[in-house]
Amino acid sequence: MNCERCQERPAVVHLTEIINNKKRVLRLCEQCARAVQAESFGFLPQMNLHNFLAGLFSNHMASPFGPSVAGGQKCPNCGISEGQFAKSGLLGCGECYRHFGERLDPVFRRLHGTNQHTGKVPERTGGKVKLSKQIDRLKVKLREAISREEFEQAAKIRDQIRDLEKELAREGD
Repeated sequence: MNCERCQERPAVVHLTEIINNKKRVLRLCEQCARAVQAESFGFLPQMNLHNFLAGLFSNHMASPFGPSVAGGQKCPNCGISEGQFAKSGLLGCGECYRHFGERLDPVFRRLHGTNQHTGKVPERTGGKVKLSKQIDRLKVKLREAISREEFEQAAKIRDQIRDLEKELAREGD
């Protein structure tokens, strides 16, 4: 199938837009897809993290359970208002997290499932931490298997834990 825009090259990018249960598909070659992304002519407006966060914050703030973000509170440190954040998706400073914290919590919970930062471990240096976390997860599975009286499964998990603990001890040396 050829590109719907240039009619010359094969279509390798397929964009699908569904609005009000009406599906629209656009099949493009790589070059035309780049041009469409740059133009953003109405089909799939460009989405970036800031717009995404702004949309989540706006939807939360415009809910019937909370006041609108038309202006809202301002950060005492940088002066950004809730309305400005809702439009841009960008906070002005580190103090904004403290000042708007209770209003941001539901947004973070919806995005990440929690409002507590757990961090990531770098691939090259996180060997011990990853092993420890894996051992902890297996211990939880072990307790669950024992409570369900699945002793064969529990024995396999116990052996996995022992192997990982040996590996952890080797990395410690």
